[in-house]
Amino acid sequence: MNEERKNQQAAAEPSLSEILQIRRDKLKALQDAGRDPFTQTRFARSAYSTDIKNDFDAYDGKTLQAAGRIMSKRGMGKAIFCDIQDDRGQIQLYVRKDAVTEQEFADFRKYDIGDIIGVSGYAFKTKTGEISIHVQQVTLLSKSLRPLPEKFHGMTNTELRYRQRYVDLIMNPESKRNFQIRSQFVAYLRRYLDGLGFMEVETPVLSPIAGGATARPFITHHNTLDIDMYMRIATELHLKRLIVGGIERVYEVGRIFRNEGMDTKHNPEFTTCELYQAYTNLDGMMDILEGILSGAAKEILGTYQLQWLGHDVDLTPSWRRVTMADAVKDVTGADFMAILGDADAAVALAKSVGVDMENVAHTWGNALYETFDQKVESTLIQPTFITMYPVEVSPLAKRSPEQPALTERYEMFICGCEMGNAFSELNDPIDQYQRFKAQAEKRAHGDEEANMMDEDFVMALEYGMPPTGGLGFGIDRCAMLLCGASSIRDVILFPTMKPLDSDKKVSKEVSAPALAAQAAPEVSEKNDFSNVEIEPLFADFVDFDTFSKSDFRAVKVKACEAVKKSKKLLKFTLDDGTGEDRVILSGIHQYYEPEELVGKTCIAITNLPPRPMMGIDSCGMLISAVHHENGEEKLHLLMVDPHIPAGAKLY
Repeated sequence: MNEERKNQQAAAEPSLSEILQIRRDKLKALQDAGRDPFTQTRFARSAYSTDIKNDFDAYDGKTLQAAGRIMSKRGMGKAIFCDIQDDRGQIQLYVRKDAVTEQEFADFRKYDIGDIIGVSGYAFKTKTGEISIHVQQVTLLSKSLRPLPEKFHGMTNTELRYRQRYVDLIMNPESKRNFQIRSQFVAYLRRYLDGLGFMEVETPVLSPIAGGATARPFITHHNTLDIDMYMRIATELHLKRLIVGGIERVYEVGRIFRNEGMDTKHNPEFTTCELYQAYTNLDGMMDILEGILSGAAKEILGTYQLQWLGHDVDLTPSWRRVTMADAVKDVTGADFMAILGDADAAVALAKSVGVDMENVAHTWGNALYETFDQKVESTLIQPTFITMYPVEVSPLAKRSPEQPALTERYEMFICGCEMGNAFSELNDPIDQYQRFKAQAEKRAHGDEEANMMDEDFVMALEYGMPPTGGLGFGIDRCAMLLCGASSIRDVILFPTMKPLDSDKKVSKEVSAPALAAQAAPEVSEKNDFSNVEIEPLFADFVDFDTFSKSDFRAVKVKACEAVKKSKKLLKFTLDDGTGEDRVILSGIHQYYEPEELVGKTCIAITNLPPRPMMGIDSCGMLISAVHHENGEEKLHLLMVDPHIPAGAKLY
């Protein structure tokens, strides 16, 4: 009987296409009556929701004007309560039939959740003590033609939140708060640097040379000049030219573009701050980054204590500063300084502590760096400056006078995440030319991320650059830290997303509203399997007891990211139902981008022994379907019904 009632209720509820049509009919009725809301050009608002609530005595009984979006409506008699949301919060409205005109009340009864209205009235408290506005006049300012998500569940689909940020901001206050914090951080950053005498500048986004970082650039073409140009991968080389020119303290907050993979910490376009100061060194750059992040936390959040990526973090100043070699020794016991310059011994030492040295040049510096990267970086939870990087991985940093195999460079880490990169800048033009030359040779041999030769920059150095400290850090990661966000897409308003139906061409002549109104039934896609080659089935039988030893479980993808220095591997952080995260590496990056897989429900074998891959233990195997088509291997990660809970066992 209950099931029958549910079916009847479902049948009685209007479909989305019906709701869209109803709202358009309401709009047309208003337009036909000469009350088109879209003809409204302004509304003289005198108070915001939080102003009234926080300073009620100043508004009590006094006439005011407020505006916002209807988020809820209650009552349909002679009095209607509703909540409107403005830029700063929500406030309740009380609309009585005898307090407004007959036409206004009749229209108001028909207004929908999502409509934007302006009201005139006075502030008061209801019998229950809730601060509200007693409405005396109401005006429809904009008609919402599409319904908002159901209020009790909000907008919980993560991917949809990123694609439709405009709805996310309406429905999820924490999302808006993230972007308020980000804005406050950038404002604080500018005040901090301006207070130190830095000058903010803008440098080219398009350049004939992509330099200043190890990254793969986006390429475009300038038609007038008939040349290929690159979207910048860093602002470094232009800013250091300004140091040469005599601007001794300079910075830029700018957009950067890198044609690389996407995961929870990387987006193809992102925002950095780079700054350079003449006559200072690495220590000066440490002081600045520590001052910016700790000061911003104190001013914006009111505390140095915060939580990020499952850890308690203390940003109280006086952060730890340690050399890379000492950090490696502390964690692994491997003493690379004792075998300084001995490449064979260093590679052997790295391998002895479980470091994967495959596809890495066997030098002393690379062995030290890989050991740090694979074994130490993830252990750095509290703010830590790692200094003295090998010269092999620091083409733009000045060599240490005491240890020429090392450079005066630091990276700062929090929760295993790199938060900033700084140098005592290389100002020797001869050394710089040789390093560019080595990078150019790597590029010629297929390394698309290697630095290009920039002869103009070398020439600039030949005019003389004073001793200079330089620092670069990501605005997005700093925002993640301050917001407690686990994904970079939570702090980028419009993150890069793979277009829906990107492999299908939809006619541009059909508008989105027309498509929604028509609500044409979906046509199931027909797949052509005529060219599929299937591997022969195994001839040997496996007894049931042997098969049952494999533990197949449903797992939820909590996070997914590309493994550094691997073109194939993705690192999955999975919920397997045990309450503890499971990490599995899978070589499927050529088929999927990490952002596509977050939130999916997959199948994994969970009782395989841990397998070290790129310095990471892979604890299990994700199941994929593989076939060949026209001689090409095709792979589909097995994804199942999201209603299946994590940890469900397959039989």
